[in-house]
Parts: sequence; C-alpha cells; structure tokens
Amino acid sequence: MKIRRKWLRDLASMVFTVYYLIAAEQADEKVRKVRGLLTVDHLRVSWQKGTTPYLALLQRSLRPKLTKYPPRAVRIPRPAESSYKLPINAWLYFDGPLSALKNHTKLVLDIPGGGFVAMTPRHHDEKLLGWSGKLGLPILSVDYGKAPEHPYPYALNQCYDVYHTLIATCGRCIGLSGTSVPRIVMTGDSAGGNIATSVILMILQSASNDAQRNPDQVSLPAPEGLILIYPGLDMNIGNWMSDEQMSLIQDRRTRKRNQNILRRKSEDYYKLTPATPHPSDVYDRSPSPSLAPRRNSEIIITPETAATQTPLQPPTQAEFDLVSTSANVDTNSTSVANSKPKILKTRLAMTSMISYFNDRVLTPEMMRAMIILYVGPLARPDFSTDFLLSPLLAPESLLAKFPKTYFLTGERDPLVDDTVIFAGRLRQAKYNNFIQRKELGLLKSKTEFDEREHVEVALLPGISHGFLQFVSVFPEGWQHIFRCARWVDEVFEVSETKANSSVAMNGRTVHDSYHATRHHRRLPTQESSGDEDRPLEMSSLGSRKEERDSSVNEDHFRPRRKGRPRKVDINRSKNRSTVSLASEDDLLGRRMKGLTGALMGEGTEGTDTP
Repeated sequence: MKIRRKWLRDLASMVFTVYYLIAAEQADEKVRKVRGLLTVDHLRVSWQKGTTPYLALLQRSLRPKLTKYPPRAVRIPRPAESSYKLPINAWLYFDGPLSALKNHTKLVLDIPGGGFVAMTPRHHDEKLLGWSGKLGLPILSVDYGKAPEHPYPYALNQCYDVYHTLIATCGRCIGLSGTSVPRIVMTGDSAGGNIATSVILMILQSASNDAQRNPDQVSLPAPEGLILIYPGLDMNIGNWMSDEQMSLIQDRRTRKRNQNILRRKSEDYYKLTPATPHPSDVYDRSPSPSLAPRRNSEIIITPETAATQTPLQPPTQAEFDLVSTSANVDTNSTSVANSKPKILKTRLAMTSMISYFNDRVLTPEMMRAMIILYVGPLARPDFSTDFLLSPLLAPESLLAKFPKTYFLTGERDPLVDDTVIFAGRLRQAKYNNFIQRKELGLLKSKTEFDEREHVEVALLPGISHGFLQFVSVFPEGWQHIFRCARWVDEVFEVSETKANSSVAMNGRTVHDSYHATRHHRRLPTQESSGDEDRPLEMSSLGSRKEERDSSVNEDHFRPRRKGRPRKVDINRSKNRSTVSLASEDDLLGRRMKGLTGALMGEGTEGTDTP
C-alpha cells in the first residue's frame, strides 16, 4: 500500500482487513493476485501484522494477565570457537527480577518460526509469556538473522552459538549463577523447528567426531528434550511419497493415530471420481495376504460385484493365445521389474503439501518462496543429502542419540507429513538401537521397548498451520500452549531422576563432566556426517601418529624425537593393550603394528625404512 505516513498506513490496513473479512469474493481475488507476484515484503507484512499498534493493542486487551514482568532484550556473545564475532540478539521471558535468575539451573531455549524470512520473538508473545508464567523458568528466544539478508546457514550457526555459549558460560551470559551447567529444553515452531532440529544434529555430529579424535575429550552435551510445533523438516518439496515414508506412516504401532491422515490421502482420489465405490478402511487392521498389491489385470470378485458378473463361458482359441502371449511377456520382464523401484500407489502416496494445496495459511507458492530466499542465490545445496537443511534426511546413527522429542501438529497442516515421517524415523532408530543394546547384553532380557520414552506425537484434527499465532481468535490454542509447558515439566522431571541415579553410580553427571573439562571442537556447517559409516582405514603407525599430532589436543601427546626410531617392547605393548583400550583407533593401531612393523622398520633396532 503506497501510503507514506505510517500511522495512516496502519489504519488503512485495519480498515481493509475488516472489509476483506466481509467481502469474501474480493478477498479471494486479492489473495490470488498477491500469491501470483509473491515477494519477501508480502510475506513480512502479512505475517507481522500482530506488531502494528492497533492489532497489538487489541491482542493485549484479549490476552489474559500471564506475567508481571515484560520481556527483556539481551545480547548473547559468540563462543571462542565460532567463526563469527557479532553478538546475537535474543529476548528473555522471565516472570521475576533479574536477581532471581541466579536461583535457576533450568531454562527453555526457543527458536521462533516465521518462514526463515519474518517474525521475531515478540510475534510469539502469547506462547512465550504463557510458558514463562506457567513454568516460572527463564525462556530465552533467539532473534536470529532472517533471509534473504542472512541466507543459510547463518541463522543455524547463530542458534548453535547461543546454545554453545549458554553451556560454556554455565548460563552467566543471561544472568544465571554460573556454578553449574544449565539443563536446557529446546523448542521450535515451523521454520524454528527446522533450525532447532538441525542444531541438535550439529551437536550430536560434533560429539561423534570428537569421540573419534579423542575419547577422553568431553563434548558439548545435547539438550534434555526437544519440542517441535508444526515443524517444516523437508526442503525438497515433492508430489509423491516414497515407499519407505509410507511404511513409516502405516506402521502397525502408529496406524491408529495416523488413520485420519491416511484416510484423507485416499480421499484425494475419490474426490476426482465420486462415482467410484470406496473400498473398506483397512488401516485399522494388520496387513494380510488379501491386502497384497495386485496387478492391474487381476479382477477382484466381491459379493457386491458377483451379482453383476455374467456367467463364465468356455475360453476360445484366441483367448488361449492371448493368455500364452501375456505369460511369456510376464516371464521375460520379471527380472527387469524386480530391478526397478515399485510403482507408487497414487491413492496413498500424495504428500500433504499437495493434498492441502488450497490451504489459506501455508501454500506451495509460499514454501517455494521461503526455500529460495533461505538458501540464497549463491548456494547450491544437495537437497537429497543435506540433513542440516532438511533434517528429515538425518542418518539413523544420529537419530538414535536424539533426546526425547515431542510433536504438536494439526492434521490438516500442509507440513503434517514432516511430523509423522520424522517421528517414525526417530522411533525406528531408537528401536533398532534398543535391539542392538539388548543383544549385546547391555539391557535385561525382559526389558521392553516403550516408544513414549523417546517420541510423543499429538495430531489435532481439523487444524491447519500456525494455530498458536491466533489464540486471540482461537481460544483453544491456550490449551496447547499449556500442554507444551507440561511437556517441559516432564522432561525436567525425567532429567532430574536420571541425574540423581548418575550421581549415585558415578558421582558426576554429563553436565558436570563438561564443566570440568571444557574442550569442544566445532565443525563447519557444510561438513557431512559420513564419518559414522566410513570403512576402517588401515595405515601404518607412523602416519597415524602424525594424524594424532595434528589434532586439537596436541599437548596430550609427546612430540616425536628425531634420529633413530625408538626401540619398542612388543610384550610390553601387548600387556598394556589388555589393560586399557583408549579407543578403536588405538586397538586398530596396535593390531596393525604387529603386521606392518617388520615392513616399515619399526620394532627392529638399527633399521630404517628405505
């Protein structure tokens, strides 16, 4: 709207909003034109209306009194390991004086949504104030840099640095006492859920690589739990779902909860062909041989269709020839068909983004615009492998280490598939890890797998995206805000129980260990996690020693002496190896030493390698 005076522009915006609420046809036409020429300004204006003076006054008048103290703006310094130096803006929601922060050792780190391009923590006041008043804990919400000014991975690095600084300073950066490492629950909604999940993947990936380099080094601990509210976890927008994704949705243990999602996917076909009879709902029953996929040429006889079938007649010679020809074609094409991927069933394989194409809150055009702006004009990420951009692609080795994760999403949300699939992948990774630990004897044989200890999913029927932004006109949203607060309480209660048992057994928790030896190596965001699945590399002991000398903790290793090689007592090495094995690298090196020592000239006095 080309009006120079801001107060007049805000007033005109309110007037036209009321007008379009009444004139529905004109509103549809206006929305169609705007979405056809979508820009970042359109996204920011439409999503940030809540901070206009008139709407903000209306929201404050409808909002219940939740806290006595307003939010406070803070600046978080970067950790020493970061490549960036500018501090990070954030908002602290705490219902109490700043002096009372010293009594707290727990906090919530929130990463707000906004399509990567818009909205600050102040646009999420209802949610954050509700949590602050309900929990009585400090809530730190990051005001990360938005695209296109700050494309990927700038916002991801900012949120990672905030978490790193909170752990490294023991919370002193926001006013905590600093005597112990704070326990943190991370939350994120929409685009913030994508960033929050990627931050945890960065933490776990960094810890895995640190353990490979130096087993004695204590890495950055992961959060106690993660709460994701209608997250967007897949940047590769497609029309169809893979067989693996559908198997996660149709899993026997979650089929009852996901039956509405499956039913709506099947309705996409029958809306186009209303005359086609609908089959019975088979999603509530376990799969049986009768439900196996059939070829298109097969005919299924049911009691309803049996009455309409004509009596069978003896086949003619032409029909015999046709059957024989078809059998030969099928036989010759069997090997080719087995090597090709299975044909997707259109009735079940359509993504929620396409199923809810006409959603008023989040459309495919908006998703495409947000992804283009977030990635930027220069980056060329691999959408099929970059799991920091699309956490849905995270490797199972990292998912098995994930903290307990809660999901809250509407069933009619265009991003509901991301929630269901990622929850299924988490559940599958945790279950596989449980079976592996049980086979190794680390768990009792009678122990049973409980998925609620790792993943909890709440799907709201009839609800679309961003419902926590409209609690002023959607009062039921307060129930879900307080439900998330109860989840935070549950996470901290379980964390306290585990911490007490850990202190009773070992005398020190993971957080205390990090506080005692604070060494952490940060990896670039673009690095892959292929280290977990790479094969073992056999090399000589000398090259392995050079690799160790070039590692981060150089002072832990004695420098090599020049001149003649040192005489090695093989028996002493064997005795020492049976007492202590520091890591898999040491074990491999000691085994290879006996094989390559004679060839490389080690272990023989007075001989050098030519």
